[in-house]
Amino acid sequence: MIDLRSDTVTTPDEAMRDAARDADVGDDVYGEDPTVNELEARAADLVGMEDALYVPTGTMGNQVAVRTHTERGQEVLTERESHVVKWELGGMAQLSTLQVRTLDGGERGVPTPEQVREEYVEEDLHRPGTGLLTLENTHNSKGGVAVAPERIDAAAEAARDLGVPVHLDGARVCNAAVAHEVPVERVTENVDSVMFCLSKGLGAPVGSMLAGSEAFVERARRNRKLFGGGMRQAGIVAAPGLLALENVERLSEDHDNARLLAERLAGVEGLSVQDPETNIVLVNTEATGLTADEFLDACEDAGVLGTQFDTHVARFCTHWDVDRDDIADAAERIGDAVEA
Repeated sequence: MIDLRSDTVTTPDEAMRDAARDADVGDDVYGEDPTVNELEARAADLVGMEDALYVPTGTMGNQVAVRTHTERGQEVLTERESHVVKWELGGMAQLSTLQVRTLDGGERGVPTPEQVREEYVEEDLHRPGTGLLTLENTHNSKGGVAVAPERIDAAAEAARDLGVPVHLDGARVCNAAVAHEVPVERVTENVDSVMFCLSKGLGAPVGSMLAGSEAFVERARRNRKLFGGGMRQAGIVAAPGLLALENVERLSEDHDNARLLAERLAGVEGLSVQDPETNIVLVNTEATGLTADEFLDACEDAGVLGTQFDTHVARFCTHWDVDRDDIADAAERIGDAVEA
């Protein structure tokens, strides 16, 4: 089976398994795990922040950030198809008692400065005010588009001119940096905090990083504990994360494989394929007469796994467990499944 459901399905290599086995550990809630401490320092350097916090998941990282930046009842400005809105179980309302004001980020999934200024609400006797702007890069629901650093800058600067902090959901921000051929810290230099995943394209088995100022991370550490994310001898899972940080440049291979898959699938009658910018390939199945669910059932029967994104949209995601031969094989199998 060729598994293209997500880059979260990657399995750790032998070096990561060895690192986990041999990791120096301590109680991280007391700040005594040397491996976690090293991971946090190196992650902060990667994104150009003062400090970082190791969290079990990207969703927890985003929700800890939201809670840390805001006061209860405030409004959060966010793109209407962003991960924090669509895929995190209403966490902003459930965990932080916040209201959400969504903006249409268009094809790139990022609001303009004008939208930020227009939707900003000033605190007064009757209104709680805008407490946070969240951005996303790469944008998952838009097909992994790599938002240009300048567009992140523009939206962030508009918010900060209004006194509103900015959090970047950068689950795949390393993919965005590689796509634009810039250091990761260039993509994050104008936001107040950023979350990025170690367990997606970078290949670690578990974990994400939340980075920001020292004061922000100090407050976030308390909220991580509140949300149940205080871990003990976490060096065992953090050690593979240290190796994952060395895998940023290899993400270009995933991007190349995504382009190859898109090119091959575009030649299958009835399939319409969005040109990928990173490692996500969106396929529209409407002209085949199949729903995405029916199409994916046929793909699974042929030995390829993907995920449904919409009624007629399926997603395939490349990662380090599949090479170019696998991609060519997957494209052939998918073509045969559609034409059967």
